[in-house]
Amino acid sequence: MEALVQQFFNLAIMERALPLVLTGLKETLLLCLLVIPLGLVGGLAVALASLAPSRAVRWVAIVGLDFFRAVPPLVLLIFVYSGLPFAGIRPSAVTAVAIAFFLNASSYYGEIYRAGIESVGAGQWAAARSTGLKGHQALAYVVLPQAIRNVLPDLVSNTVEVVKLTSIASVVALPELLYSADMARSVTFNSSPIVLAAAIYLVMLWPIVRLVSRLERRIAT
Repeated sequence: MEALVQQFFNLAIMERALPLVLTGLKETLLLCLLVIPLGLVGGLAVALASLAPSRAVRWVAIVGLDFFRAVPPLVLLIFVYSGLPFAGIRPSAVTAVAIAFFLNASSYYGEIYRAGIESVGAGQWAAARSTGLKGHQALAYVVLPQAIRNVLPDLVSNTVEVVKLTSIASVVALPELLYSADMARSVTFNSSPIVLAAAIYLVMLWPIVRLVSRLERRIAT
C-alpha cells in the first residue's frame, strides 16, 4: 500500500516536477485564450449562416456543423498536423491545434447559438422591427442577448470541454499541461506528476462546473 501511495502521491517528486508542469499549464492557458474566442466567434458565424434566408447557405452551414461534430477531435487534429503536409501545407503544432480545435469548437458553439436564437420567439423580432430597428440591429440588440442568456450554461459547459480538449494537443508534441506532466513522469519514473496535472485541471475547472450548475438553476427558476 505504501509503495502504491509513493507511486502516485510522492510529494517530493511533485515538487521537483512542479516547474515543468507549470510551464505546461502556461501553454494550456495560452492555447485556451486562442481557441475559445475563435470558437465563440466562429460558432456564432456558423449559427447565423445556418439560419440564413438562402437555402444553399443554410445547407452548407448545417453540413459543416454535423461533419465537424461527428469527426473525433483527435482524428481531426492528426489529419491537420500530419495530413496537410502531403498537400504542401506544413502547419506548426500550435497552428494545427488552433485549426483543429477551431473547427471542432465552432461546430459545438454554433449548435448552441442556433438553439438559443431559435428559442427567442418570433414576436421579439417583430417587436424589435416595429421600433424601427433594421434586421441586423434587431439581431444584435434584442435577439442575441436573449439567446445567449437562454443558452449561457451550455456555452460555459462547452468551454469546460474545450479546456479539457487541449490535453490531446500532446499527440503533436505541443508542450501543454498533460505533455509536460508526462515528460516529468518519464524522467522521474513516477506517476505523481500526472496526478499533479489532474489536480491542476480540477482546481481550474471545478469552480466553472459549479458555476454551470448555478446558472442552470437560475434559468430554471
